[in-house]
Amino acid sequence: MQVIKDVQPDLGLSVTEEARRAQIIAATMATMSELGYRKTSYARIKERAGLSSTRLIGYHFGTKAALIQAVVTTAMSIRDRYLEDRAGDTTDRVEMLRATIETEVTFVRDHPECVRVLREVAANADDTDGWPVAAPLLSGFRTGRIERLLTQGQKEGTFGDFAPEIAARTIAQSIDGAIQAHAENPGLDLDTYGRQLADFFEQAVAAKH
Repeated sequence: MQVIKDVQPDLGLSVTEEARRAQIIAATMATMSELGYRKTSYARIKERAGLSSTRLIGYHFGTKAALIQAVVTTAMSIRDRYLEDRAGDTTDRVEMLRATIETEVTFVRDHPECVRVLREVAANADDTDGWPVAAPLLSGFRTGRIERLLTQGQKEGTFGDFAPEIAARTIAQSIDGAIQAHAENPGLDLDTYGRQLADFFEQAVAAKH
């Protein structure tokens, strides 16, 4: 099992404590990805992480909400690094939009565990013991970034006249469609899917001269 570095803010932990937290986060993500949110119990996490007791989870995280927060933060950090690595340093708004769409789509293939974990957390926002801000955070994270990109492109004259919020939601929903399509057909060529989706939205938002 891969041990994921804990990306929570510096808590003044020892190296051993940081490693244990990362181990628990990795075990939680793997369990949730495989079994779903509702079946991710402390007992199952303990078993996967090879812990001596479930009390160690409570010791390192205190509450289930804090554990879910750490899991979500870690998964989102992995996604951010993936997007940044593949998007490069371009400042061209069209290229940035294309890179965002294409990498969001291929992230489904390259980091399926993270995708399943984030979807499971969002789908179980009604858990009173969970992290209450997870659902709105995950909902607004992707659409907010796309909306800001579209808005800036409009100010620069790169993109046309449309409602950025609506366009951002439409793009995000199309990316979710890619996730569903890949779940139904694991052999789906996501590189081609992402390029064609980017082609479509590049034309849809382009300024009309």
